[in-house]
Amino acid sequence: MLAVLAFVATMGLVTGLIHLYLWKRLVRDTTTPGRWRRIGGVTALVLALLVPATMAGTQAGLYWLAWPGYLWLAVMFYLLVLLVALEVPMLVAKLVLRRRVAAAEPTTAAPEPALVGAAGPADPPATGALAQPDHDPARRLLLARGAAIFAGLTATGVTGYGIRTALGPPQLDRVRIPLAKLPRSMDGLRIATVSDIHLGPLRGRAHTERIVAAINRLDADIVTVVGDLVDGSVAELGEAAAPLRNLRSRYGSFFVTGNHEYYSGVEEWVQEVDRLGLRVLQNQRLEIQARGGVLDLAGINDVTAIGTGLAAPADFAAALGGRDPSRPVVLLAHQPIAALQAAKFGVDLQLSGHTHGGQMVPFNYLVKLQQPVVSGLGEVDGTKVYVTNGAGFWGPPVRVGANPQISLVELRAP
Repeated sequence: MLAVLAFVATMGLVTGLIHLYLWKRLVRDTTTPGRWRRIGGVTALVLALLVPATMAGTQAGLYWLAWPGYLWLAVMFYLLVLLVALEVPMLVAKLVLRRRVAAAEPTTAAPEPALVGAAGPADPPATGALAQPDHDPARRLLLARGAAIFAGLTATGVTGYGIRTALGPPQLDRVRIPLAKLPRSMDGLRIATVSDIHLGPLRGRAHTERIVAAINRLDADIVTVVGDLVDGSVAELGEAAAPLRNLRSRYGSFFVTGNHEYYSGVEEWVQEVDRLGLRVLQNQRLEIQARGGVLDLAGINDVTAIGTGLAAPADFAAALGGRDPSRPVVLLAHQPIAALQAAKFGVDLQLSGHTHGGQMVPFNYLVKLQQPVVSGLGEVDGTKVYVTNGAGFWGPPVRVGANPQISLVELRAP
């Protein structure tokens, strides 16, 4: 709970600064002092408070906040990205405009001495034809409004596209991964992998049923759910998770915890998932005997876990130590970054999720700063790492550049 509150507080600070920037670009720069600027300021303040209120409110069961709060979070994100991207061309346009106005102004010559005589003193210099009014403020206002309209329409359009993608059916990603130690008899062993289902305020039982049906159509040998199943307690979401009991596979269905399980009552969820027929691998390893060969399947708790018992942190030695090194081992670990430790134990393949594939471009570039692989197949210190995009979403019901995904991993012998 403390971690959640700290996250909400951090989000409140960050989004507050973002809204200050948005207010300047969308309200102050596009209006003159008066009624509309006051209305815009109040609106910006309300929207700034909506984001942390949504984060805290959904934790307290105020699910009605989820749709408006998370949708605005997505629009806010793309407004920020677009307006920051427009800063340089806007600056160039302002400099060009300033030079044009300066070039249009007449140069001021030194006055000639007045001649005193019958005609009287010299007339003052004429004004009108050569004097140019300063149109710079009006043109800057027009430029700012044009940028605001462009950013607003584009952010809304991208968010609408992202909603359609996020709420659509997960796409199937088929990938063949060779393992040097895989017995020839096990060539073609298929593992259906899904992660980040994120049952919660915006996704319920129908979401789970669609995922289960899609996985069952694959007729996989093994099914793995690699964390972040839920955003809520068993009391709130137990019914939504119930269709998982219908998962079908030849050699079993397995689950490892993600970081969101630790926000949602990990002890209860470990017991509930086990009751639904998925074996929870908590820093454990077991043998998969199939087609006359043997494969080690291991699973670790999420690397951010803190606690004891069912909430114990990741223990790589317990899951991977003391095994037969001639066997191939597949590790289930929610976060790709776990591969940095897994590689030290000679793991052949790690299956992960967590990243959502970045969920909303260009956020994927920030994810790369924290995770060694964001989407698809990569390698970390000799360990192959496959990261599935996840079948759900967290926060905004928006996916741009990273479609929801179920993966079918086919293991190939040399």
